[in-house]
This record gives sequence, C-alpha cells and structure tokens, in this order.
Amino acid sequence: MPTEPTDKNRATAAAILPLVGGPDNVASIAHCMTRLRIALRDRSLVQDEALKALPAVLGVVEDDTYQIVLGPGAVARVTPQFEALVEEGRSATTPPPPPTSAPASAPDTASSPHPVTAGELAAQGASLKEAQKARNATPFKLMLRRIANIFVPLIPALIGCGIIAGLNGLLMNLGWLPAVVPALAAIASGFMSLIAVFVGYNTAKEFGGTPILGGAVAAIIVFPGVAKITAFGTELRPGQGGVLGALAAALLAVYVEKHCRRLVPEALDVLVTPTLTVLISGLVTLFGLMFLAGEASAAIGTFADRLLSTGGAFAGLVLGGLFLPLVMLGLHQALIPIHTTLIEQSGHTVLLPILAMAGAGQVGAALAVHCRLPRNRSLRATIKSALPAGFLGIGEPLIYGVSLPLGRPFVTACVGGAAGGAFVGLFNQLGISFGSTAIGPSGWALFPLLDGTSNPGVTVAVYAGGLLTGYLVGFAATYFFGFTGQMLTDLNTDPDPDQDTPDPDTPDAVSGPAKAPALT
Repeated sequence: MPTEPTDKNRATAAAILPLVGGPDNVASIAHCMTRLRIALRDRSLVQDEALKALPAVLGVVEDDTYQIVLGPGAVARVTPQFEALVEEGRSATTPPPPPTSAPASAPDTASSPHPVTAGELAAQGASLKEAQKARNATPFKLMLRRIANIFVPLIPALIGCGIIAGLNGLLMNLGWLPAVVPALAAIASGFMSLIAVFVGYNTAKEFGGTPILGGAVAAIIVFPGVAKITAFGTELRPGQGGVLGALAAALLAVYVEKHCRRLVPEALDVLVTPTLTVLISGLVTLFGLMFLAGEASAAIGTFADRLLSTGGAFAGLVLGGLFLPLVMLGLHQALIPIHTTLIEQSGHTVLLPILAMAGAGQVGAALAVHCRLPRNRSLRATIKSALPAGFLGIGEPLIYGVSLPLGRPFVTACVGGAAGGAFVGLFNQLGISFGSTAIGPSGWALFPLLDGTSNPGVTVAVYAGGLLTGYLVGFAATYFFGFTGQMLTDLNTDPDPDQDTPDPDTPDAVSGPAKAPALT
C-alpha cells in the first residue's frame, strides 16, 4: 500500500514528539543529512533515555539545537510528519510557555573509570560530548557552525546532481545514448550554475536578513552581463568568486538591510530598504567582492592540487589521520565551503575521498574491539548494529559509543585513517587524481560520486584500496595496541544480564541503553 511508508514515518514522528516535551516545547524544526534538529524552549522536558530507546532513533546529539539521529533518507521523511504534528498540536493548545532559564540536565556518566557495558560507554561518550560542546562554544567555532548551516541544506541537490554527472560521464566515455547525454549534462549542471544564488539565500536566512534579498545580490555573480564590467583593471567573468563571493555578498546585504531597517521611516521601508540593500551590496559585489573572492577561490583550488600532487602520501596521511580530531574540535565545518568551492571549480573535491579514510579507520578499530572483547555481549551488540552504518560513512555511534570512551581505540582509529589517506594521496601524486562530485556521503556511499582524470575503473579501485587499507590498519593497530592488560580485564566480561545485556542476535538489540549518542 502506498500509505504504509507515510504511516510508518508519522508513527515515528508521533513517538518522538511527546518525548521532546510536546508541540509547545518546539521552537523550530530543521533537518540535515541524518538528523532531525529541534530548537527547544525547555530542555528539562526532554526524555533522553526514552528517545534513545525508540527503534528508529540511532542516537541524540546536543549542540546549538537538539539533534535526533534518524539516518539518511529516514530523516527527510520523518521531518515533514513531525512538523505537521507540531502544527496540529499547537492549534489545539494554548500559546507556548516562555523560555525557561533552567539549565539542561547533564547526562549520567559511568561511575567506574573502566566501563564494562555498552550503556556505560554511551553515557561516558555523552559526557565527553557535553564537555566538548562547552569548549566549542567560542565565537570562531559558532561562526563556523553558522556557515555550515548555510551549506548543509544544499547537500541533497549536490548528491543528486553529482550522481547524474557521473552517469553522464560514463555514458559519454562508452559512447552510449548520445541523444541523452546533453540532457543529462543540463540536469547535472543547472544547479551548480546557480549555486551562488542558493548560498546567498541561505546566508541571509541564517544571519537574520531577508532571504530573497540575499539571493538577489548573489545572483549578480552568475549574471552573464557582468562580463561587460571591469574591476581592478580586468573584466569580470560570470561566476567569478563563486560560493565565497555569494557568501560575502549576502553577509553584506544583511548588514545593509539591518541598518536600513533602523534608519528608514516605516512608511518608506518597503520601498527604500530593499532598493538600498540590493544597490549598495550589488555595487560592492561587482567592484570588489567578486574579484577578491575569485582570487581566494583560485588560491584554494591551486593549493589543493599542489598539496596532493607534491605532498602525496604524506599529505594524505596528515589529512586522513587528523580528520576525526578536527571533528572533535568542531573545525571540520570550515572545510564545507572549501569542498563546495572545489566542486564548483573542477566538478569534484579531491579532499573528500582522503578525509573519508578516517571513517575506514574507525570501522577497522570497531571490528578489532569486537574481536578483542568476546565476552562483552553488550558492547559487541552495539558494534554489530552500528557497523552497517559505519561502512556507509555514518560513524557517529561507533565514535561516541565505542572508540572515544575507550580512549586508545580512538587513537588507533586515527592511525587507520592516516594509512588509508596515505594510500589515496600516493596515487594522487602518481597522477591518478580524483574526487567526489558532492559532499555528505562517505565510505561505500561515496562510490557513485567518484570522478577523476583516470579511467573510472582505476578510480574506483584506488578508492577501494584506500578503504581496505584503512580497515586493515585500523583493525591491526587497535587489536595489538588498542588495549592495556587492565582494560582487557575490566572490559572482557559478561555484564549482569539483568542490567543492560541485549541479545546480539536480536534486531533491536541496541534500542535501549546500549545505543550510542552521535557526533556532529
């Protein structure tokens, strides 16, 4: 029946809503690739453990919003149902209560320095996440997070157009369906040719301006007529500055608009404010920002190419090995506009396949933990349930539920990522350069998005070789160096079956306390 998926998604949304305090406790709703993001009025009303116990919930994350990890695909289907239920609930109740100043309750942490169950590891991981969240609340990192919020909504279109571009390239190389190739090229390229407009729209929306004005100013960058304009002694090119120029132009538009709102009389606001916003921001964009952003974009592309063509294995080792710590520090968000700039310039980002090796090291480390702790059924159940998502590049449950709380396995996972990155970087130095046509997916999910200068079969083989290297080195490093003797003594035990010991063969074995929180 066609209604069954909708019923299932609505049931998931209906189960989540009361556990986050009901419709009156929801201030705003959004979603990214894997998470339902909710702004709460009163954090104390949320029932964390009950949420984690829902079969559809893979974990929860506390950041600037309360984030419920549902997984790719599922989150895009559940979010509209959740929004509808919130609206229905609000229409049937009194106005929402004012925000409360009550502090959020901190997750319970393990009482023992050596947790022996997956539930205790998950609690310790939640505690680590809270501590890291506090350290990440700096102006610089908050700004990076806001910039990431601009680009995350664009990821579905980047993925769809990227896969179509890859299919089109394959058909072109094989000489198949020549009549279809131009149509696929138009479908794949349409979004990228106007991505600056979407970036401008989202930027204004994120920073409190009128979104359509941000889009209007950014549209100047892709208008063909800019070729008739000279700035800094050179003629402008349509698209010059790309997403960086659009970001800067829209930020300027927000600044101008807010000043106009304060200075222009209300009777003239509807006419004067939009006009001045577009005019002033547009002129500065044409005679300054486009040129400067174009130079910055070109420098990013040149640096990325030279980094891998000359640095090769060493550059890949550093990038693959440090990506998980970058995620921990919240600095990975700075890479999103860089990825998007590279995709806009050359059709793919050469950095993402190397950074994806960090996930391979994480999977290898988790497999080693599974082998080294044969008696810890609780932790093995968590690993078993999270590995399929890990192979597809969703490593949050493994990181905060397994490797990071254990300590050493997190380090050895980074070693596996470094080895995989070195493998891919070496082949880049040897002339087999390739990247991803979109951002977001990782692991096996990245295969359909690979694009490069070499034969597609060679590109796939090199990327697969990098993943295999990451798995093997991450496994070996964790198996031999990931545990001390005391850790094995404390962890390799069968916890009390009455206290958090799910059956590893039960499909929803991790729906209870053993499920791990996720990582941004």
